[in-house]
Amino acid sequence: MFPTPIAKVSAPVRIAYKVLLPVALIIWLLPLLGVAMTSMRPGSDLTAGNYFGIPSRFAGIENYTAVFRDSPIGWYILNSFKITIPTVVGAILLSCLTGFALAIYRFRANIIVFFLFVAGNFVPFQILMIPVRDLSLRAGVYDTALGLILFHVAFQTGFCTLFMRNFISSLPFALVESARVEGVSEWKIFRHVVIPLMRPAIAALAVLVFTFVWNDYFWATVLAQGQNTMPVTAGLYSLNGQWIAAWQLVSAGSIVAALPPVLMFFLMQRHFIAGLTLGATKG
Repeated sequence: MFPTPIAKVSAPVRIAYKVLLPVALIIWLLPLLGVAMTSMRPGSDLTAGNYFGIPSRFAGIENYTAVFRDSPIGWYILNSFKITIPTVVGAILLSCLTGFALAIYRFRANIIVFFLFVAGNFVPFQILMIPVRDLSLRAGVYDTALGLILFHVAFQTGFCTLFMRNFISSLPFALVESARVEGVSEWKIFRHVVIPLMRPAIAALAVLVFTFVWNDYFWATVLAQGQNTMPVTAGLYSLNGQWIAAWQLVSAGSIVAALPPVLMFFLMQRHFIAGLTLGATKG
């Protein structure tokens, strides 16, 4: 059922693994390395066609300074935090409640309701662009942080519910039954028995949702137009000039925009891995 550990496979497979893994890692890192190198090039290198060679001079400080001096990227990053943090809190709070209900209570429409949450993850979000935009206009939340928060919470809750329901289902049900025998209310069971056991899952889900929402570009351009609302992923476009694309500035801005989710992952790395692997060796 599970893949064979690499230490137990044949010698040729182990050798191929040790050779191909660094190659795959380098290929995967090449775009990121290219962006990092471009962020340190002067604009004259790009004009001259020096895209992948050694920079003629180091212009990293100049480019990164220009990003904050000549663009409102600081405001865009603040907008991203205003959108991402409430979305993470809202999606996790709702998914904890829905996951608990679907995992603990056995009612007739349990599977149907669960299927509706899961089915939403398979709908291509591009086909929802026009209906969602029209709905936001009618609701008066177009080009507002509230509109982006509401729609991100709605779109992320399906995946989060799937994650939480499966996680809670793997917990020992005897704990819930014992609390019920003692006369503990359902809310106190959820709050004092289930939630403490869900902390690794909550941490893992917080990292995933934070990364998904922070890196979102599609809805950031569909539901936001003004500088007061636009998150950093959409605001990077303002780093281009009117007639010339300043790719060295866009690259520097991209590196700056990528730092918060990277820092989030490293700060929560232990809890993230624990949440994903808890129960993987059960039985």
